[in-house]
Amino acid sequence: MANQKMERNLQARHISMIAIGGCIGTGLFMASGAVVSKVGSYGAVLTYALIGVIIYFLMASIGELATFYPVSGSFGSYATRFIDPGLGFAIGWLYWILWILVASVDIITLSKILHYWEFFRQFSSFSICVTFLILLYLLNLISVKVFGEIEYWITIIKVITVIVFLIVGIAIIFGVSSNPEAGLPTFVKNGDKTLSAGIGLFGVLSTAAFSFGGTEIVAVTAGESPNPKETMPKAVKQVFWRILIFYIATMFIISSIVSADDARLLDTNNVTASPFTIVFQNIGLGFAAMIMNVVILTSVLSAANSGMYVSSRQLFSLSSHKYGPKMFKELNSNSVPTIALSFSSVFMVVCFIFERYNPSGYYMLLSMVGIIVMIIWMTSLVSQIRLRKAIIKQGKTAEEVLPYTAKTGVVGSYIALFSFAIITILQLVSDYITGGFLQMSYNLVCPLICLIMYITFKLVTKKKFVKLEEMNIDPYKEK
Repeated sequence: MANQKMERNLQARHISMIAIGGCIGTGLFMASGAVVSKVGSYGAVLTYALIGVIIYFLMASIGELATFYPVSGSFGSYATRFIDPGLGFAIGWLYWILWILVASVDIITLSKILHYWEFFRQFSSFSICVTFLILLYLLNLISVKVFGEIEYWITIIKVITVIVFLIVGIAIIFGVSSNPEAGLPTFVKNGDKTLSAGIGLFGVLSTAAFSFGGTEIVAVTAGESPNPKETMPKAVKQVFWRILIFYIATMFIISSIVSADDARLLDTNNVTASPFTIVFQNIGLGFAAMIMNVVILTSVLSAANSGMYVSSRQLFSLSSHKYGPKMFKELNSNSVPTIALSFSSVFMVVCFIFERYNPSGYYMLLSMVGIIVMIIWMTSLVSQIRLRKAIIKQGKTAEEVLPYTAKTGVVGSYIALFSFAIITILQLVSDYITGGFLQMSYNLVCPLICLIMYITFKLVTKKKFVKLEEMNIDPYKEK
């Protein structure tokens, strides 16, 4: 356990698939139908196209940071080096909390999905959660190569599912099925709902944005990539084109086949209500629910696996920056932070217990995730903007300093930053309108913890805000 340096064992194909797989999950398989139902065909396609472009701005910014400063547990590290050590400390722990919540919610979701089959109903949700947590723990304990391989093959399953769906959808639109209404007439008819959606158009922006949550994991993998200068830019480009095509094409097909007034689209708690399932059912494939259950199961398992990986690497990073106990940066012979992984797993069990004894615990955990994601994204954008400003302040050019420069520069970063801020505000307002202050407060718990940690750090350490002229813009050298 003496080794304290991570090996770079993730291959280019792993990183590319991790970047793509981070975006294809329950957000696409389940929530996409609710978007069509709420804002119609035009609104759905426009929303995902708009958010897709904003996510590209984000990924270009993160790609620039990840190639310049390729470290594990990156987001807290970015904030520490380019903004403020206090913010780096707070964001680092907030990002750990985020992935504890994500992994816990996904494992709990997995237990609910398994109850679709009668065999698993004899087991409690808690026992299923603990069993799969142990399984994922053991898989992550072996090697980062195992994590990379699991994500690689699960992502292939998800991509194949989407491709098959697109092919079937196109076939239906062109009259292969016996559904005479499928096609452009249905798409145009569903567009009427867009015209009457009003402020609802703004409400679905957060749903669309959260569907892309997990894209940023590619930055965390930079710390275990043998050549981040090549793999990161490639991953950014692949994420933009493949995911944008997947999402927009999917929204178009759903809107062209399923009526926006179909009540099933709003039932996001039921796998048979997945728009993918509805499309297959509409052409007489009754076993579609079972197929989609298996696919969604693998997606959730993939997300939970990512949560285990990222949370342990985040603790390793915090420890490396002396923001956490030294024991978290101890690695085993497979270059895995074992103690950090175990510590994260314990807190996931705490989440399972909280959900078991709290009737609304699942939704409370889920509601906390969205706002944290936005805060992390906005912090990374500010980090990149300040890095660019420091380069200019110190009399250099971006091309001289950065191995990879985002094609969108800081303009794209400012657009993304403003957009995420608006989406966050709209989400809080929406929660307040629908559930009052109590529901809105769920989203504010973790940001409040982050603020307390920031203030405490500043008071104890007296460390100051990083000035542009003093910022370290030298190339990263691995210790």
